Amino acid sequence: MKMATTHFSSKILVLLLCVSVVVEAGIGVNWGTVSLHRLPPERVVDLLKDNKIGKVKLFDADPDVLKSLMGSGIEVMVGIPNDMLALLSTSTSACDSWVSQNVSRYMVKGGVTIKYVAVGNEPFLTSYSGQFQSYVMPTMTNIQQSLAKANLAGMVKVVVPCNADAYESSLPSQGTFRPELIQIIEGPHC
Repeated sequence: MKMATTHFSSKILVLLLCVSVVVEAGIGVNWGTVSLHRLPPERVVDLLKDNKIGKVKLFDADPDVLKSLMGSGIEVMVGIPNDMLALLSTSTSACDSWVSQNVSRYMVKGGVTIKYVAVGNEPFLTSYSGQFQSYVMPTMTNIQQSLAKANLAGMVKVVVPCNADAYESSLPSQGTFRPELIQIIEGPHC
């Protein structure tokens, strides 16, 4: 009986260790830079590391913030602000430049671990009245091509942050986007 209890206890311990590793690996925060009283970026990185936060989403690609993240090991999502989507949707050279200035220059040995580029900040919000919708897919395509030119397409993914109001239902797991977004999200490019 004691052997069975020990065997059962060791299985629970292994399960708990696996669960704790998975949970800890998934902790991340949003880091906005629009503030009246900004902390120095180096201090924010120290706070992230002290609290074992391994992932951060940036709403832009602030050079001071990215420099402070160099060598930290923190996984980063850099954001393209909504007001840049119109330009980036029509100009491959602007996308090449954006990727060079905001991704490539930091993806060096001892640099920043950039895992994602976010196209816009929730550009499908109903409060925007559709003003960014037509720019999203062309910008995604151009950024993806620019990442490929920079040999980063296999390391950096292109994503679109979506608020819950992008869904027709109240449950995202039902997977139904608002009707006006379906063609954009599931359009001919898929």
